Parts: sequence; structure tokens; C-alpha cells
Amino acid sequence: MLRVILCLTVAISLCSNSLAQKLAAVPADINPELPNVLLIGDSISIGYTKPVREKMKGLANVFRPSTNCGPTTKGVAELDKWLGDRKWSVIHFNHGLHDLKYMGPDNENLADPENSKSRQQVPPAQYAANLKKIAERLKKTGAIVIWCETTPVPEGAKGRVVGDSKKYNTIAAKVVQELGDIQTNPLWRLSTKGIPTRPANVHYTAEGSDKLADQVALVIKKNLP
Repeated sequence: MLRVILCLTVAISLCSNSLAQKLAAVPADINPELPNVLLIGDSISIGYTKPVREKMKGLANVFRPSTNCGPTTKGVAELDKWLGDRKWSVIHFNHGLHDLKYMGPDNENLADPENSKSRQQVPPAQYAANLKKIAERLKKTGAIVIWCETTPVPEGAKGRVVGDSKKYNTIAAKVVQELGDIQTNPLWRLSTKGIPTRPANVHYTAEGSDKLADQVALVIKKNLP
């Protein structure tokens, strides 16, 4: 019975997360006269999607994929589906926290980084190559493309190493610079200035997500046609 209850609890949680992602994907009211903005990113971006939409009401239609965009490997595989056939004016994207997290030898999620058998889901060299493919594809849409820095890993966060976000951001900065014509949202810098996260967790409180949304909305507004 305990196992059944546990399985049901996990299933309900997964369904709730999936539903939340789908609800956040498409704005309730789409104004065809406004420019379309696409937010690509993991659960951090899911957290700031709705407040960004509120802050940009009357300025743009704000969309996101109906999924957690996860690591760059998922971005390479699913990007065309996320882009669809809609005309995008601005695309704001991030991959990082899922790339730098550690996996176990049997693909266990959020493994102990100090275990010699653990590995990062997407190591730095592959991360650079994947990010380049994604950025090149985004540029072909004709939209203004904004790279968003990966937010920090706080002390005690499971399966990740403090400081790795900065390392992956350095890799991303090089990719973006080499490709040219891509803006950067310096969200990592903002996130190091006391934006509240959950205890020992990469995820933000509602207040923290709202503060991130202020920065995201500000950068997008500056780049609206």
C-alpha cells in the first residue's frame, strides 16, 4: 500500500508539473497586432514566464514551449517543434543548469558530483557545440535573439557544483560572441545579488522569480521592434 501511495503521489506531482508547463506556454489573450516573444528555458524560465507576461501586457504576446526545455541536447532535438510556424520578433533562450548537473552511471538524476562514476549530463565541449547549433538556428528565424545567462548553483544544491554556472556562462559567452548579432541578458549577475531561492535549491521563490522577470522583461522591451 505504501508503494502504491508513493507511486500515485509521484504521478500526481508529474501531472501537475506538466499541466503547469502547458498552462504557462500560451498567453490567454493573443493580440495579432503585437509582436510575438518566445521564452526558451528550463524550470527557472517556467517560474518567470507568467510574471514576464504580466509585465509585458499590451507590448507583446509572450509564449514558451509546453515543456521544460532542459539541456542543450533536448534543444537540438526539439527546437524546430518549439519554434513552430509562428513569426517571432524576439527569442530569449537559455540552457545550462541541466547541462552542468551530474548523472549517475545508470543515468540516475542529480548524482553526487564527488562520485568518480558520476558525469555531467552535457560536458563543456559538447555544450559549446550544441549551443552553437541552437543559436545558429534561432538566428535563421529573423528574430532578435537574446542569450540569457544561467543562474547560479547555491551552496547545498543536490547534483550540481557551486561555480559551474559561471564556467558554462563563460563558454556560452564565447559562442555568442563568435556568432555575433546576439544580445545577452546578464541574469547570472542579478541572481548573485540576494535574489531569494528555495533552501539549498537552484529554484527560486515566487518573489525571486518575480525579480528575475523584472530583468527579463526589461531586456526584451529594449529589443522589441
